Amino acid sequence: MLIEQRVQELKGIIAGNDGRNAADRRFSRAVDELISAVYDDIGEVSALPARTLFDLFVIKVLYVGHHSRDAAVVEYIGAMLEAYVDVRRLFPPDEQERPRRLYFSDMLEREKQPQDEPDIYEGYRRYADSALFLAGVFPEHLRPRVRTRTPMRRRAAPGLDASYYVSTGKAMYHMAAQHHHRECAHQPETLEKLGANFEIYAGALNEMSERYITGLPMGMIADKMLDAMNRHREDGGPRDADLMRRYAGLIAERGDGTRAD
Repeated sequence: MLIEQRVQELKGIIAGNDGRNAADRRFSRAVDELISAVYDDIGEVSALPARTLFDLFVIKVLYVGHHSRDAAVVEYIGAMLEAYVDVRRLFPPDEQERPRRLYFSDMLEREKQPQDEPDIYEGYRRYADSALFLAGVFPEHLRPRVRTRTPMRRRAAPGLDASYYVSTGKAMYHMAAQHHHRECAHQPETLEKLGANFEIYAGALNEMSERYITGLPMGMIADKMLDAMNRHREDGGPRDADLMRRYAGLIAERGDGTRAD
């Protein structure tokens, strides 16, 4: 597929310029054109491999938007997002096959760590990845819930907020780097960088989630709806009429929450 090929070409440019940011005007325009192409036919988005979409969104937000210079980090985060499409990785099953959330304390006791991890390095790295994914992609689910205490007073329900996952995620990337061995797939320098700059990467994932995962680029959707409407007026084709209805449906679902991107 053309989009997959072009995303790989962008990743090749990033890898070939590791240590500096190659996102000039031409590169940035190519990224924007690819994202626009993803939404050309909203019925076909799901046909793209998840890794291609995640790589493209990471390149847009982290590499172009935040001027990242580390090719290994861009590659790592794209792979991490693809891995967590499987919810069992985020919430590994317990002895009764029930999904459970990992806690920092679990990682300090080997018997509480996921049994499918081959060694302590992977256990630490997996926890850190989970923390980055939760803090980055679903930060709204980490805000304390408000519960009613009395008819006049409310208080936050006890729970873990984003700061917990930031602090423990940073620690776990560092610990994974310290337990690195020759069979590990990732360099300790990459893990140390993920830990040291955890907040930056989580913030970039916040943006990506709001625009492309839990949200949509509504400004782009509106433009595409108008384009389909104009084409339909010119030739009366049924495909453009269908696209117009689909885009309009997305905008209607957003209602007053629509924002231009």
